[in-house]
Amino acid sequence: MKELIDKIEKLKNSQIKDIVDKRINEFKCIDHQSNDILFKEMCFCLLTANYNAEKTIKIQKEIGDCFLTYTQQDLSKKLKDYGHRFPNNRAQYICESQKLKEKLTDIVKFHDKKTLREWIVKNIKGLGYKEASHFLRNIGFDDYAIIDFHIIDILANNNIILKPKTLTKNKYLEIEKKLKNIAEKTNLTLAELDLYLWYMETGKILK
Repeated sequence: MKELIDKIEKLKNSQIKDIVDKRINEFKCIDHQSNDILFKEMCFCLLTANYNAEKTIKIQKEIGDCFLTYTQQDLSKKLKDYGHRFPNNRAQYICESQKLKEKLTDIVKFHDKKTLREWIVKNIKGLGYKEASHFLRNIGFDDYAIIDFHIIDILANNNIILKPKTLTKNKYLEIEKKLKNIAEKTNLTLAELDLYLWYMETGKILK
């Protein structure tokens, strides 16, 4: 773990820190009073699951407000045109979740953060623990870990975890505890730590 922490500390003392801080501030500035804005960010997280984040960012920009109004058929066609890997499946998830759109501003006010993520996983089809954490991080919450294969590879390569064959709920929460420990040792939030680790693995800071 020491080698990984040393690498993180080195990044914290580089120009990458400014980029990370800027991105975190962008997350925290999102309007929690707008159901539409929250819903569009949720759509991004639905689309990015098992898909390329950079391509999803482009799709999100192209579709924009149409996430709010498209029928499942129209959205599926648009996603297919933009080359999404799962156009029909993701269109279905997005359109099914539209019925919850007007409740999002109230949902994100849950005082118990554990309950908040659990509610999202249980009630929004297509959002597992990783995607729910991604959504919450992107709207300004900083105490959830986004555990994808990039993060798993870093932790496994540094002998912090054994690479799991499947990422069950219990395994997810177990790895999240490991990340919380690293965050505490580096004086970072989980949201900040995720961006640093993502940069270490990919050379990029996205969202």
